[in-house]
This record gives sequence, C-alpha cells and structure tokens, in this order.
Amino acid sequence: MKQITDHCRSLFFERAVYSPRHKPDATGFTLSAAIWRGADQPGMIVVFIQRSNLTMPRTKDELTIQVVNSRARLKEFIELPQALYQHDPNWVKPLYLEQKERFSKKNPFFQHARWQAWIARRGQRPVGRISAQIDELHLQRYQDRTGHFGCLEAEDDADVFKALFEAAENWLKAEGMHRVTGPFNLSINEECGLLVDGFDTPPRIMMAHGCPFYGQQVEYRGYRKAKDLLAYHCPPDYETPKTMARLAAKAAGQVRIRHLNRRDLSNELKILRDIFNDAWSENWGFVPFTEAEFNEIGKIMTLLLDDDFVQIAEVDGEPAAMLIVLPNINEIIGDLNGSLFPFGWLKLLWRLKVRYPKSARIPLMGVVRKYQRSRLGPTLAFMVTDAAKQPVIRRGIREMEMSWILEDNAGMRSIIEALSGVAYKTYRLYEKNL
Repeated sequence: MKQITDHCRSLFFERAVYSPRHKPDATGFTLSAAIWRGADQPGMIVVFIQRSNLTMPRTKDELTIQVVNSRARLKEFIELPQALYQHDPNWVKPLYLEQKERFSKKNPFFQHARWQAWIARRGQRPVGRISAQIDELHLQRYQDRTGHFGCLEAEDDADVFKALFEAAENWLKAEGMHRVTGPFNLSINEECGLLVDGFDTPPRIMMAHGCPFYGQQVEYRGYRKAKDLLAYHCPPDYETPKTMARLAAKAAGQVRIRHLNRRDLSNELKILRDIFNDAWSENWGFVPFTEAEFNEIGKIMTLLLDDDFVQIAEVDGEPAAMLIVLPNINEIIGDLNGSLFPFGWLKLLWRLKVRYPKSARIPLMGVVRKYQRSRLGPTLAFMVTDAAKQPVIRRGIREMEMSWILEDNAGMRSIIEALSGVAYKTYRLYEKNL
C-alpha cells in the first residue's frame, strides 16, 4: 500500500497520506483509505479493500504426544519419515519389513534392553517421532545410569522437538536414569549418530540420513557433543603405499589371510564376533555384540555377501583381525518404496545377481588388542583391507565407504587416509545430564 501512495504522490500530487482505517477482520480483509490533496485541488479519497493473509494471526493445531503402543501406531512411527523427506533426493526409504523386524520382539537387542517410543501430532497429522532405550549391557559395563534416545525425525518446529525430548527424558528419569546419550537406532551396534555434515549424498547401507536443522534443534534442548563419528570415502583401486607393502611382505610368513568358510558359518560367526568384541572393547561407548545379535549379521552375510567379502587374518594360526564388506543395497532399493511385496524380492535378488551395486560399505573391521599397539597392528588392518580389494573390484564396485570411525581413533584414520580415504560425512553423538 505504501508503494502505491508513494507512486501517486510522485506523479500527481503534492502531498499524499495513507491511512489504514481497520485491522484485518475474521475474514482476513482490511478496509483502508488513501487521501491525496494537491496544491490547488480538493482532497480525493480512495478506498482500498485488501486481503491481508500475512497479517492474519495464525493458530497452530494442538500439539499432542502419543505413546507407540499398538501395531497401527508402530506403522505410523515407521512411515513418518517419508513425509519429511519427500523432496530430499538423497533419502532412501528403508525396507518396511526390515524396520518392522527391528522394532519387534524378534530383535535380539531386546533380550537385554527395553524401550519406549512416541509420535508427536499437530491435530491429526504426525509431525515427529523419538524413542528412548535402556541397555542393560551398557549399565552393567559402565555403571553410569545412562539411557539413550534415538529414531529422531521431526519437522523444523522447536515446540515439536521440545515435546518429543521431554517425553523421552521423563521416561528415562522415571526408569532411574541420570544421563542420556544418542541418537542410537536402537543400539550403538546399529545405526547411530546424527548427521551434521554430508547431506548431499545418500546414506550407505545401515547408516542414517537426516535434516540439516536437526543438530541445532537438539542443541536447543541442552544437548552437547559427546563424540563425532566419521564416514570415509575410499576408492577401491587405491594405490598401495610402499611402506604398507613392505610391512605386509615382512609379515607374510607369520600371517595368513583367508576368506569366509560358509560351510562352517556358525563357527566363523563366533570367530568374527570374538575379534570384534575384543578389538573394540576400549572404544567410547562400546557394548559387546551378543551371540544372537551377531547371528542376525550372519543372515545378512548369507543373503548378500560373496565369501571373499569377509576377510580374516590369523597370526600363528590364531584369529587376529577381520573385515566385512557389505554391498550398498540402498543403491538398488530406492524405487521399491520400502516394500518387498509383491515383486520387491524378485527385483532385489535380480539386481544383486545382474545389476550389482556400484558402491559398498565396510561396517566392521578390527584388530585384537594384543596387536593394536605393536607394529603388526596396522599391518594386519592393511592386510585384511587389501585382501578385499580385488574381490570388490571384480564385482564392479567403484565407491567404498568405511564407517563409522571415531574422530579420535588416530591410528585407524591414518591407515584409511594412507589408502586415499577422505572423510565426507560426520555423525554426531550427543549427551545431556537429566
């Protein structure tokens, strides 16, 4: 309106006065009048009626929090992210069947943990979700009365985040917890960390995505950084550093590298689990894999992996290091819309056989503590990594992710960077005293 009066004043009149007569009414219309007077002319009044949506007071629908305590609400909880990410080309909708299994009693995590989950609503519309978990294995190991939050997804609304975190924190306090860390979806051995850098590429298999505003909203709730987890992009056809090659050649008489023996899978899983649990036992927040949990990994290996995607190093006949490569099925499930029925299974299996993913992820790798502080430690890490190099290239894989790596794991980071690895995603773990 001011622009109109200024224009009229400049063209026709010596003086112009804009005078709004009414505020917007319930219909959203404003009655206004502009009065112009020229030097030798009588005044002229022009009445304007305008729609004033921008000045209309907007009321939000009531915000409510509901416990996920039925199949229908669990389905909503699982499917809620779809609306949030519908315009994000880098989000990959998880397979619904896999998500349903994760949140069911069949998940071996719940043999030693308990949880609760909530959905936030504006009116009838789901606008956010969160979970809270208490892991007895963590409590037994650390004696720190720490619970965890996870599965966080929400619109960019401070009130929604406030309500979700209050629900999770109140439940944890009622269960006797004094501290909370996260996000864990659902444990530290599954998806964990909040993406804070690297939103421009899709997540790899068993890694989380997120919205750029999540970190700020979490910090508004009083959370502070506990640890950063890094994802490295590594070219499978890296050039072997001369130093590493010399160390590997020197250790060749003592070290044997072999791939998975599928015919003895039960024993192989035990070996892999024992190596991992020993290798990672001094890392921040470590909780050991149980036998049941690692057997779930065995199911994945049986379905997805070639035998030489699993490498085991033995020193003088004893298992000492391991590495597992997973083909990145996120690359080939994007158009399945989260469903394997009725033809999703056929498409997935066909693509794994015929149109194999061009990317992969190394989710598990470790060297037993006995060798970690010796010269043989980094040599073993390099040798199992190098043993997987040719099998990966033969499969047509062109991009490799190694994740996640603790930011202060200088030894592992230096090995990865020596193999031309570049940190390209950062996931943050937060903590707060309750």
